[in-house]
Amino acid sequence: MIIRFIKGAFIVACVIMGVMWALYLTGEFTNTPDITKYIGISKRIFVPLGGALGALISLGILFLIKYVTQEVYEKIAPALVAIVLAMVAGYFIGQYIFFWAPQAELTLRIFVMVSLVLVCGFIGMILGFTRASNWESLITALQKKNTSYSNVKIVDTSAIIDGRIADICKSGFLEGTLLIPRFVLRELQNIADSNDVLRRAKGRRGLDILKTLQESSNDCHVEIIEENPKEHREVDAKLVALAKKYKAPILTTDFNLNKVAQIEGVRVLNVNDLANALKPILLPDEQMEIKVIKEGKETGQGIGYLDDGTMVVIDGGKPYLGHTVNVIVTSILQTSAGRMIFTKFQSLVS
Repeated sequence: MIIRFIKGAFIVACVIMGVMWALYLTGEFTNTPDITKYIGISKRIFVPLGGALGALISLGILFLIKYVTQEVYEKIAPALVAIVLAMVAGYFIGQYIFFWAPQAELTLRIFVMVSLVLVCGFIGMILGFTRASNWESLITALQKKNTSYSNVKIVDTSAIIDGRIADICKSGFLEGTLLIPRFVLRELQNIADSNDVLRRAKGRRGLDILKTLQESSNDCHVEIIEENPKEHREVDAKLVALAKKYKAPILTTDFNLNKVAQIEGVRVLNVNDLANALKPILLPDEQMEIKVIKEGKETGQGIGYLDDGTMVVIDGGKPYLGHTVNVIVTSILQTSAGRMIFTKFQSLVS
């Protein structure tokens, strides 16, 4: 809302400025020339034309600003700062010179001042566009040098949204410093602001999990870092680059990031792999109790689930829907979607 107000105020200001220039050029102010005598346009037309030109210029500027992305701005901003500082330095050098020569002619002053600003501006432009990235790298290196982390792990957006990371930290199986880059936090905020209800709920859940991790007094310490590898555009590539830089593993649940990181030689701590490793081991002919939740696809089959979500197919369990039964394990099938346990009904428990 504020941005729209600023844009509207800018357009109005440009229209007013265009009208003011038109009035100036038509001789409405004292000692100003009237160019309408030379171009053959009446003052009634020239003034509205100035306002329209101001509106067109403002719209053109707003249109061009749309093409200035965050990445472009981050590359240009250091160069612009260097150019402005160099031009200001040239101006003050000129002022210092003429402080010792107050009797110098106005023409000489203007000539020297313009020359100094031009030379210093050129130097600033060259240094800005060729050395700005090196300056940024130097600042980043100094910041890293002054910051020490222990037992570092880089955290991905998917691991935060998944939520199990908080329970793992609480249990004491995960310790050290969890580094969360600013671009990961920004991605999480974008998901929380999504128009899709499900994505918005996941994003807000992730923010709640992150807040819980920061406030909890366990062995995991959360640290937000500002480093953002500019040579990569994708979030996964940035995470891999940071993991190499810190020589740290990536904590994630993303299957694709898992594969890419392994190809790049980066160690991955996948929460899903940990969950699979913690599933109870069942052998054929082993007995267990399971509640029949629903019917199976085949005739007479019932379906139940273990506490970890593993599906149990019960042969002969259909008549006992809603009841807990005693079953015997017949076989176990491991698929890409997970593990399935096939059993047969033995007796009714409750």
